[in-house]
Amino acid sequence: MPDRPVPDRPVADRPVPDRPVPDRPAADGTAPAGSVPAAAAPAAAPGAPRTPGRAVAALAGACHPGPTVVVTTLCAALAGGIGAPPATVLLVLAAVLTGQLSIGWSNDWLDAARDVAVGRTDKPVVAGAVTARTLRTAALLALGASVVLSFAAGALAGAAQVGAVAMGWAYNLRLKSTVASWLPYAVAFALLPAFVVLALPGDARPAGWLLAVGALLGVGAHLANVLPDLEDDAATGVRGLPHLLGRRLTGLLAPAVLAVAAVVAVLGPPGPPGPVPAAVGVLAVATGAAGGAVGLRRERSRLPFTLAMVVAVLCVVALVASGGRGAAA
Repeated sequence: MPDRPVPDRPVADRPVPDRPVPDRPAADGTAPAGSVPAAAAPAAAPGAPRTPGRAVAALAGACHPGPTVVVTTLCAALAGGIGAPPATVLLVLAAVLTGQLSIGWSNDWLDAARDVAVGRTDKPVVAGAVTARTLRTAALLALGASVVLSFAAGALAGAAQVGAVAMGWAYNLRLKSTVASWLPYAVAFALLPAFVVLALPGDARPAGWLLAVGALLGVGAHLANVLPDLEDDAATGVRGLPHLLGRRLTGLLAPAVLAVAAVVAVLGPPGPPGPVPAAVGVLAVATGAAGGAVGLRRERSRLPFTLAMVVAVLCVVALVASGGRGAAA
């Protein structure tokens, strides 16, 4: 999923008006009245002239490329690791990629006003490299493509993948600002491996422990992802679970949840774990702990989220090293 963990309202393709930032997007994509004073927000930089090449680069930067690539690659790797035929692996890759693109682009579209308000010049829409309206169009097109590709893998598989994407959008639209901010991550990350298993030929069903690994990774990633943005989020009215817990408790909880995910990934498959999965599991626990330590010491560091993604990679490596044993019931 996405850091990509996101706004409640879009902004128009013109400079931010001298009025509050909205809580919801208007029908035409412009920003009505809201709660974040625009006067406190720096105007978006005009940027260089928009050429096709620059537009593609801006869209790539706005899709939250790190999580998008990691999540897509892990789903494809899991499909191959549990014996999916090449055509199924490619279908999984395409469906997950388009879904993750839609989540990333909708995140930056919907969060444009908030990103401007806190000066997030690392965001292409704030730097003026791409407009909020363009991101909205790209997000909706990617969403439509993902729905079609997902159901091409079967009805149950399609429902799982579309459900995962819907959770990402729900987070972006509203849930990020509530105590239930963790829920979309938990559900989406559980549904992704479910989609991979359900896309297999036949009537395979995902094992419960596999869904648990995904859900735990999702919650851990959410906690780690929010750590560097706690103050900025608070300034723009975002109050998710990590904000209520506070930095210290969130920083301690994130590696603990990731460690449990790694343990379940190693011990979940039937039979005793082999030496390679066991070693990978130990490395995953240590990586999660390192991320927690960094998050507590360096408040603005995004390394904890990167290390959370590394833990997810290691969990999939452990599953593949075990031969995908027991992933499909």
